Amino acid sequence: MLFQALAIARNAFIEAIRQPILFVLVLLSGAFQIYNTANTGFSMGLTESSEVAADNKLLFDIGLGTVFVIGTLLAGFIATAVMSREIENKTVLTVVSKPVGRPVLVLGKYLGVAGAIMVASVIMLVFLLLAIRHGVMSTTAEELDKPVLWLGLGSVALALALGGWCNYFYGWSFPQSVILLLLPLTLLAYIFVAFLGKNWGLAHPLQTFKPQITIACLCLLLAILVLTAVATAVSTRFGQVMTIVACLGVFVLALLSNHLFGRHVFVNQAVGAIAFVRPEEPTKPDFAKGERFRIELEQDPTGQIRPGANIHYGPTPNGYPLVTGFSPARFEGDVTDAEVVLAPGAPAAVIAERIEGRRIRLRHVGGPGTGVATSRPPEPGDYVFLEPTRVNAAALAVWGVVPNLQFFWLLDAVSQNRPVPPKYLGMAALYAAVQIGAFLSLGVILFQKRDVG
Repeated sequence: MLFQALAIARNAFIEAIRQPILFVLVLLSGAFQIYNTANTGFSMGLTESSEVAADNKLLFDIGLGTVFVIGTLLAGFIATAVMSREIENKTVLTVVSKPVGRPVLVLGKYLGVAGAIMVASVIMLVFLLLAIRHGVMSTTAEELDKPVLWLGLGSVALALALGGWCNYFYGWSFPQSVILLLLPLTLLAYIFVAFLGKNWGLAHPLQTFKPQITIACLCLLLAILVLTAVATAVSTRFGQVMTIVACLGVFVLALLSNHLFGRHVFVNQAVGAIAFVRPEEPTKPDFAKGERFRIELEQDPTGQIRPGANIHYGPTPNGYPLVTGFSPARFEGDVTDAEVVLAPGAPAAVIAERIEGRRIRLRHVGGPGTGVATSRPPEPGDYVFLEPTRVNAAALAVWGVVPNLQFFWLLDAVSQNRPVPPKYLGMAALYAAVQIGAFLSLGVILFQKRDVG
């Protein structure tokens, strides 16, 4: 079965890479990146702390979005060219009439289409990385990055020239030749550019190579693979127009998943965000039972906090996860009496002992054997809540079923200088694999009863 799927994937890859639309959209993406370097100024970005700074933030935003949209369109166009058109022309009958199962056919077609789209997407992302290296031409006094222009444009020109030569003298497919030449040539161009300065002097490659931007680009490739699975599944039943509409529909819905469904999953209301923390006793910074911490909120609390009130805190404004857990137990008694707050049977909790405007003194209370109410002390940036977070099961179910492309869209994290650990890429890949498996399973179900004769 594996060899059958790989054979189908090879044929699907060759057929997909020969599609003129793939060649056209890839070159169009490169043209857009050139246009962006000259027209994404005036973004008023003054921060220099992240891997993209000032006007380059808008360049990265528009450039990454360009690759995402074109990748989505390619998924719709190529999947229908390889799958739907074969079904409509009855040519798929020559495969399924042999001892080849329909699930194997769907899997093989997906692998071939995904391979072709990955080749195109990598080329488009290299165009983006070259544009970021060049930077935005904010003024006419800006210096052109000569290695980017000569090596970047030269790699495209060389691929077009060799593609035309092979087409004229050997009859090879022009789009296929150009795309397969562009992949190594653009990668080599980017590698050489990384070792060169703007005026051809030697430079350290880390000045060009950006780890966080690279992680963001790899996550975007995973998102495009998910959309390719959507296109493959839909193309087993519908033609080109409906497949593209479905891809764009899933694209928009998946990007808005957090807003439409996710914000209704965790129900809680923060009363403020912590700006400053300090242990009452500097020698006891662990916030164990009986210890006190002083916190100061960024603004006055939006809700009334009474002495003895349970305090919950966590790193996110929606209240999930809470570092203080979900226990609804409330402290009863004199919050200033050490014998009461640590008495046997007293519930483990973090309580507000004293409130002075934005300043709150917290105490970790609870009797022996009642566990601990928090896994760590409060930190600046944590959000403060007066109630444990409730979970809306219906919204959670819908949110879990609808693919969430925000997990792959790391633009904000890179622009705001919030480091993304490399292990996140593995988690995103696992999520993408689950989504791809689900959509391919749906495609197999849709294709099982499809009349191909």
